Amino acid sequence: MRKRRQVLRVSVLGLLLLCSGALAHADESAPIERGAAVLEPFALRELDKGPFGLGRMLTPASDAPLTDAALFALPSMTPVRKALDVDLDRYVEKHKASLPNESIGVGTSYAFQLFDRTVLDSPDARFVLAGVVNRMDRAFVDPAHCGEVRLLYRLTRTTPPEAKAPPEAKGGEIASPRLPMTLNIVLKARSDEQAKANAPSCAEIAKRWLATSDLQLTGAALAEKLMAPDGPLALIRPENIHRIETNLQIAHAPKSAIRDFRTDYMMKVFDYQAASGTFEEAVLEDQIDRDRLLADAALAREFKGWLLDPVHLGELDRGMAVIPDKFLAKVAVAPTPVGFVNSDLLPAYGLVQGEASGPAPVFTESDVVGALEKAAAQGIALQNIQSVAGFERRLNDSSCGGCHQTRGIGGFHFPGVDWMAEKPSNTVVVPGSPHFFGDQVRRRDILTAISEGRAPDFSRGFASRPQLRGNDELAGTVYNDGWGGHCYAGRTEAADNDKSFSTWTCAANLSCQTGPATRFGMCFIATR
Repeated sequence: MRKRRQVLRVSVLGLLLLCSGALAHADESAPIERGAAVLEPFALRELDKGPFGLGRMLTPASDAPLTDAALFALPSMTPVRKALDVDLDRYVEKHKASLPNESIGVGTSYAFQLFDRTVLDSPDARFVLAGVVNRMDRAFVDPAHCGEVRLLYRLTRTTPPEAKAPPEAKGGEIASPRLPMTLNIVLKARSDEQAKANAPSCAEIAKRWLATSDLQLTGAALAEKLMAPDGPLALIRPENIHRIETNLQIAHAPKSAIRDFRTDYMMKVFDYQAASGTFEEAVLEDQIDRDRLLADAALAREFKGWLLDPVHLGELDRGMAVIPDKFLAKVAVAPTPVGFVNSDLLPAYGLVQGEASGPAPVFTESDVVGALEKAAAQGIALQNIQSVAGFERRLNDSSCGGCHQTRGIGGFHFPGVDWMAEKPSNTVVVPGSPHFFGDQVRRRDILTAISEGRAPDFSRGFASRPQLRGNDELAGTVYNDGWGGHCYAGRTEAADNDKSFSTWTCAANLSCQTGPATRFGMCFIATR
């Protein structure tokens, strides 16, 4: 029988997100993302007007903002639009086959309200720069290019319907013009030409980013400093583009008599092909193709042999595995919320024995236990995976879909800064998820190591529990053991506790409150 997912109430999740935004910027003189991301709304507005608008990145000779109608008419973007349409159609067909009694279509009259793809042809919508994020913590994937820098754009109406009517028509409230889709340009931190010349060095690039930590600037002044010849963005040019990533809310089902609310998000990746000058559909990094593995016994055996090799198991444990393309999928659909109980909504569900009653699992419990023992015998110290359950969780949260289901705001880790809002500096509008902010200490630690010429520690913890890198910056916050932090409810007898999660505790005066059938939950004020 299919296990039913357990979810916390929407009001609680919403409150946690608001608190996470407040905690992230509790000390405005030292925001948690300092030196590793640009979130200042008025600076982003200036960058969007300048060389970092989407149109200028994709069509450098153009000066005008790039509307959706013009964007997807570009020869380089034609394959992107075609692939999005194919997977949107596939999603609808799959829905009709699996849920024939629940209608699906564009508009509130349907049980599942579908993403309106006509907005991608609209002259009245465009992707607006909503954040700039340093990802040199991914230099282990591509050391020659020093990792990545990402420009994140949010789909936004430029002439929202609400603007055509006076505010009093909606009781004085004006709906946000932002739409539930992001487009992420992933750039090499240094270009191919710079990598060949080894100039600037990775250390120099990291120093440029860290130098922004203490800047007390906003708006045009900050944008100018970032783009100055010695600024971090001076090195970011169209020739650095590596790929495009898209994430859109493909369908939303409001709460009804037959289901809790559910929202599905679709993620895709498109690599830039210099020979053709186009973005071509590619596999998503570490997004295991569950359905294909469960259907192809030979492929499953090959994958098991690769992943349980002690070296690769150690890389998976540290969050540094680079799974071969042959085992990966070209699309991820991530339903939210999924709660804390295993269900078929999770991307790796059914791959490990004991999860499902369907096809034979790829990994039996004895397979995993044997691999853990073999790694230990070879002196490979595992940080996170200490049990079958830890292995299972790592399979989920290392994938694109599983990571976005963990501590995300809906299906996004970075909805982005809304500088077009009436009050763009209002911290209630949370630009990133608890996972995004909770990972900033690790990212800055890696930047510091690179800048000093030291070997970085690229490892990461589970998506639910960020690492503490040599300080207690996150201790007692929503990110780690504070009110709203993810936790594990252990038992009195140590032998009953899973070693993969036994450190997931709550701060003083808080208790780990869980639901039935799971030991995972959130830290709340202890109740008698």
